[in-house]
Amino acid sequence: MSDLKQNKPKGALVAFLGPLGTFSHVAVDQYFGVDAHKHSVATIDDVFAEVEAGNAQYGVVPVENSTEGAVNNTQDCLVDTSLQIIAEVVIPIEHNFLMQQGASTASIKRIVSHRQSLAQCRGWLAEHFPQVDKLEVASNAEAARLASVDPHTAAIAGLRAAELFSLQVLHARIQDQQNNCTRFLVLAKDPVAPSGRDKTSILVYTENKPGALFRILEPFDTFQVSLTKIETRPARDSVWAYVFFIDFEGHIEDSAVRQVFEQLQGRTVKIKRLGSYPMAKVGS
Repeated sequence: MSDLKQNKPKGALVAFLGPLGTFSHVAVDQYFGVDAHKHSVATIDDVFAEVEAGNAQYGVVPVENSTEGAVNNTQDCLVDTSLQIIAEVVIPIEHNFLMQQGASTASIKRIVSHRQSLAQCRGWLAEHFPQVDKLEVASNAEAARLASVDPHTAAIAGLRAAELFSLQVLHARIQDQQNNCTRFLVLAKDPVAPSGRDKTSILVYTENKPGALFRILEPFDTFQVSLTKIETRPARDSVWAYVFFIDFEGHIEDSAVRQVFEQLQGRTVKIKRLGSYPMAKVGS
């Protein structure tokens, strides 16, 4: 039941942060297959809204990057949504320096990309094109489109964007951190059954009292449930001071996880279960 690619309804629509050619597009294709029905939307909020409204059966959103950190917009949406995380996809982020076929770097007047991509290639750009203007655009795919219509514009984008806009790769893998990855979440209305190698994500609300974090973490140590991530976000409700995003190994149906939840009762103001889902491998 946990293999979504085998069990998703025929013709299911997948909402993702577009346009086509972005790394979100790559994540959709990697998880659902290249023939998946794709629904490109303009914002992360729109991905959540489309799945919640039933206009798409699944959604794919970025949640964290290994060098840039958490995607705050996605975290904020997770606070309010009724959707479940049913899978995760980890995509290696490889940036390429792209231009029109036949264009020369001697003609470059501007380099365009999404601001995070420019930041992730800052060192390489400073070394190779220190005097060329760097301009932020809405997405890497938009950068590739601009390069495809202007021989004086170079784009930083992935191979999928290069293929879509028939651009030549002048320099490959120019990101400063070669092990750069982005983690994406797959969202749906219904949870999935245990796969045998799972991860669970929760939100924990606590009062602003000394030792609050210790009281949350103690049960995980007691029952040997391994934490994989913990982050703090400001609580938007004035009643609570902190919201902790916690990922840990195991499924909500596992005995040790159930014991952790029993211990957490009375130690927190509120716990929201975001979903249990199969753990991903890089490139899987």
